[in-house]
Amino acid sequence: MEFLGTTQAASYCGTKKSCLFPDLAPTSTTKDTYQSYYLPGYRYLSSWRPSLLHKVVSVPPSSDKQFNPTGRPPTILPAARSTLHARYSTRDWHHANMVQLKGSEASRYRAGRLNADSMRLMQNKDQLTYQMQDDSRRNLGERISNIDFWRSELIYELECLLKEIQALETAKKRLECAANEMEGPLKIALECLYHREKRKGIDLVHDDVEKNLIKEVDVFKDCQEILIKLAQKISQQLGINRDAQHALEQDLSDKNSAHFIDEKCFNLRNTSDSINFYHGVEKADGTVSVPSTWAKFSEDNIRCSQHARANSVKLREDAEVGLESTSEEMWNHFIGTNLAFNNRIAEIADSKNKLEAQLAKILQEIFQTEDTIMLLERSIKAKEYPLKVAQTRLEGRTKRPNIELCRDAPQFQLVTEVYTIDDTLQTLKRRLQEAHDTLQMLILNKSKLEHEISVKANSFFIDKKCMDMRKVFPSTPRLIGYT
Repeated sequence: MEFLGTTQAASYCGTKKSCLFPDLAPTSTTKDTYQSYYLPGYRYLSSWRPSLLHKVVSVPPSSDKQFNPTGRPPTILPAARSTLHARYSTRDWHHANMVQLKGSEASRYRAGRLNADSMRLMQNKDQLTYQMQDDSRRNLGERISNIDFWRSELIYELECLLKEIQALETAKKRLECAANEMEGPLKIALECLYHREKRKGIDLVHDDVEKNLIKEVDVFKDCQEILIKLAQKISQQLGINRDAQHALEQDLSDKNSAHFIDEKCFNLRNTSDSINFYHGVEKADGTVSVPSTWAKFSEDNIRCSQHARANSVKLREDAEVGLESTSEEMWNHFIGTNLAFNNRIAEIADSKNKLEAQLAKILQEIFQTEDTIMLLERSIKAKEYPLKVAQTRLEGRTKRPNIELCRDAPQFQLVTEVYTIDDTLQTLKRRLQEAHDTLQMLILNKSKLEHEISVKANSFFIDKKCMDMRKVFPSTPRLIGYT
């Protein structure tokens, strides 16, 4: 990594070389060129010495003189302390000027190289900054494109989910309407069973009508329970769909916010008014996802919504099948029960007609029997007078005197006549009794027939009333939930 303001290949970081003057040979200060002199009171001060030409003279090991650890040249006292003489020679003066020029030229050269390198560095950094800014802008553009893609996917999925939710709510309403429509037929079937309990006598029979009514009630309750359970499942699925809808809407809202922010950042320029320094913002990492998890989050939301839509479609199909099957089953049982009612009503009517015809015959027979009884009574009454005559004659002939009491032909005839008339009377009286018994039997049968006819009439009235109640039945569109 390069530090700002320097380059590793910069020439001024290497050995200092002069491009104008040759290198000078190192010089040493000796007694011939330099003679120390101290002013009174400044013997140990060396601040006046020039730092450029000052050099410590090293003492060779073979020297007899003692080594000076301070590194200073030996102090040579002048012959006359009060006399000041020149400290540098002309050669030193020219040498110092040459060194100064050489140092200035080297400094100027280094400054030129530094300026050139700085210009090149600024160009490189400007190009790098522009490239980085262009890359950031391109990445922001790609990010905006990705956000637009997922936004379009989320919007499409949300629209499909909203349509599915609306269709599922419609299916739920149809199920509820169909279940409510079944209340009427179910109530009518129960009322028919209740009314048929009012039948009397032998007509209180467990016939086909009652069997069909009981089965119809069970079928209606089962169908209603099936539709209610389907409606409950749809309610649960609607909750799942709304959760998926909320997730999609929240994700879409976040995508819209991110799209707005990234588009705003994408449109920022160096000349924008809203830019500012935010020191340390690059060090704070508040991210919670990476591109893979970011895309997977929206993908999971869409997949969850698609799964919810698939379940919703299956539930709607089940609801449609349930509505059609329950409607068809209800209609079949309704028609079957009505057919049983019609057959039963026809049977009751036929039996009632037969009983009425028989009653008419019985009444006719009663009338004839009563006439016969009246004729028999008249005949018996008519036979009493001849019997009286015959008995009176016999009683009168018993008063004949003596030998005149003869068993003659008149006597035999009168006795025979009395026996014959008496036997005739007994026969007629027995026949009269039989006629009275027959009349009583006919009257009893008449009473029974009248009772049976009243029972049949009651049953006929009840079944007709039930049929009148069953004339109103929901149509097929209403049974499948359409209003």
